[in-house]
Order: sequence, then structure tokens, then C-alpha cells
Amino acid sequence: MDERPFFITLGAQVKPSSTMQAREVNKSRNRNALLEAAAELIAEGGIGAASVSAICARAQLSRGMVHLHFENKDALLLEVAKYLNAQYFETVEAALANAPDDAPNRVRTIIETDLGESLLNEHKVNIWYAFRGLSQARTDVLAYSDTRDDALREPLLEAFLDMAPARQRDPQRARDATHGTLALLEGMWTDYYLHSDAFSRDSAVRIVCLFVGSLYPAHGAVFGLKPR
Repeated sequence: MDERPFFITLGAQVKPSSTMQAREVNKSRNRNALLEAAAELIAEGGIGAASVSAICARAQLSRGMVHLHFENKDALLLEVAKYLNAQYFETVEAALANAPDDAPNRVRTIIETDLGESLLNEHKVNIWYAFRGLSQARTDVLAYSDTRDDALREPLLEAFLDMAPARQRDPQRARDATHGTLALLEGMWTDYYLHSDAFSRDSAVRIVCLFVGSLYPAHGAVFGLKPR
């Protein structure tokens, strides 16, 4: 069985102690099945491939289940976007929790995690760009596919502020470093999306780190720059 990238599957090991618990387990299982089916279809053929009929066929559930759990297809797609967004930040937060707590290493960890295979892969990139296209017409989806999400922007900005001595803090440089890093990461995802066969993760990490290290040469060693 292939791994589900960002859904929690409720397995058969759950032993409900009552009929009500059994119904709740079954309800959650069906809901997740619809989300997983929609995500798989989007990854394979874009938003257009995720019709209600196709989703129900893939999940092996009736059309009524979509209306029961999500009311309509638009609500279902929004939930898929939410799950993907949450999975991204859970992955970044877990990496940060295991990284050195100094600011330069926090930045490098974010860069390496964003460009790592667990996040940057064909399945997720296809879904990501499908939702980015959909967000032009739906602002609710944009909230979960925006590169400048505060959950990513704020830790980067805080780290860049901390990378300068207290008396030499330059808020504008920190903001520029944050936006520049986000723009480069976005560009690397686009490069992977368009040229996955020629994409090099090592090169992508090195280029983004070169940008950061050039702005903060005192921490250049963390970003792979040789001392001057």
C-alpha cells in the first residue's frame, strides 16, 4: 500500500467501545477517503480531473457522502488545500524542532526542508500548482497556497533579525532577506515543476544559501560560504 502524503488514516486497530464511537470512526474514515481521492486525482490530472463522480469512484463511496461531509465539491477542495497546507508547516516545524536553535541554522533548516524530497516531490508539486491556479478565482483557496504565508514568513524574518548584532539590526535588510528567500524557494519549486528531470536539490539549496550568506557574511560558514 502506498503512503498517503498528508492524511491520517484511521486503521482497523481502532476498537470502538460503543455504536456511537463506531459511527464516528466510520465517518472519519469516509471523510479522509474522499480527501485522499480528491488529492490523488488532482495530482494526476489537475482540478478538472477531480469531479464529484471521479472522487466518489476513487474513494468507492456514494455521491451522497460528499454532501454529507462537505456539502459540495468547492468545500471539499478547500479542505484538501487546508490539509496540504497544514502538512507543509508540520513538516517544517518538526525539522526546526530537531535543528540547532541559533538563527542561521534555523534559516538553513527551513531552506533544506522546503527543498527536501518529503515536500518537494511530483505528487505535492502537482497539487500545489493546481491550487495556485484555482486561487485566481477563489480567495479562500489562496489563503492556503500563498507563498507569503505568515507561518513561513514570520520565522524567517525573526531569524534574519537575530542574525545581526543587536546594535546593528536592520529591519529593512531582514525584510528583504525574507522576501528574497521566499522568492528563490518559489522559483526552485517552479523549476522542479517544469524541469524535474534536470532539477538538482543540492544546487537549489546551494543557490538559496549563497543568497542568504552574501547578505549575512558573518554567518557565511553556515550557508557554505568560504571565509574571506
